[in-house]
Amino acid sequence: MLKATPRTSRIAAQMQRSLAELLRRGVKDPRVGNVTVTAVDVANDLSYARIHVLPFAGEHPAAQVLTGLRSAAGYLRGELARELKLRHAPRSSFIWTRDRGAQHLSQLIESAVQADRARGRCDGDAPTAPDLPADDNA
Repeated sequence: MLKATPRTSRIAAQMQRSLAELLRRGVKDPRVGNVTVTAVDVANDLSYARIHVLPFAGEHPAAQVLTGLRSAAGYLRGELARELKLRHAPRSSFIWTRDRGAQHLSQLIESAVQADRARGRCDGDAPTAPDLPADDNA
């Protein structure tokens, strides 16, 4: 991680918010899909930024998503400069983040769903609360 000053920390946080919105509505490359920006590290001189991304229900392999992001880097840089009112926006490099906690949580959810299916529950057969007596005080 780069040593952050208060200014670069503010710019990194603004970049993360703006990139999340730009990736959602602005990038038309189908390889990118749903990507979450997990962190942005900005150099003190604002010459470059490392953007950490994580797939969200990805349809494409990581290499294709990164290729799509790299091809959209010029567009993103220009839009960031306009939104953040920077004379020179930092050059961006995208880094694939592997979040082991999220992967573990997804595996736990999937195993719970499979266990429910093995016990005979269907997706629409959720357990219901027992019937309670009517309250006469209402």
